[in-house]
Amino acid sequence: MELAIEQKPRNGSADGAVQGEVQQFLTFSLADEEYGVNILKVQEIKGWTPVTRIPNSPEYLRGVLNLRGTIVPIIDLRMRFNQPRVEYTPLTVVIVLSVATAAGARTIGIVVDSVSDVLNVGISEIKPTPNLGSKINTEFINGIAAANTKMIMLLDSDKLLTSDELAQLQAVH
Repeated sequence: MELAIEQKPRNGSADGAVQGEVQQFLTFSLADEEYGVNILKVQEIKGWTPVTRIPNSPEYLRGVLNLRGTIVPIIDLRMRFNQPRVEYTPLTVVIVLSVATAAGARTIGIVVDSVSDVLNVGISEIKPTPNLGSKINTEFINGIAAANTKMIMLLDSDKLLTSDELAQLQAVH
C-alpha cells in the first residue's frame, strides 16, 4: 500500500492553521491508542517493507530505506514510546514525515500499526497535554482532541526525537 499526500497551498499559518482555525491530522493506531500528526508534515504513507539495519543503532531505529534516492531512517514508534514490540502485519505502515532539525528539514519514517483517517480539528477543540510529572516526557505531544468516543494524542513530529537523537540521524544519509 502506498499513498502519496498532495500538499496544496492553504490559507493560514505555517503550522497548519487554516481558515476557520481548523487543522487536519492524519490519525493512526499504535498499541490500541489513537494518535495524530499534522497532515502538512506527511509526505507519504507506504506499506511496511524490510529495511537495512544500521549496526550499533538504538533499538527503535529499525534501519534505513531508500525512498526514490533518499535514505530515510525508519523509527518504530511503539519502541520509541517504550511499548512492546510486535510482529508487523499487512496493516503495518510507514508514515513518511518531514521534520525540522537544527540542520534543516529531514525526512524520517515512523512505523505504526495502521492508519485510521484524516481528522479535522478546530484549534479550540485541542486540549492541553496534562502535566504528568517531570519523569514522563510529554514534550512531543501538542495536545489531545476528542473524536467520537476516542481521545487522540496529537503529536509534534518535530519533537518525536530529541535534538541529540536527531543529530545522530543526521549521520545516516
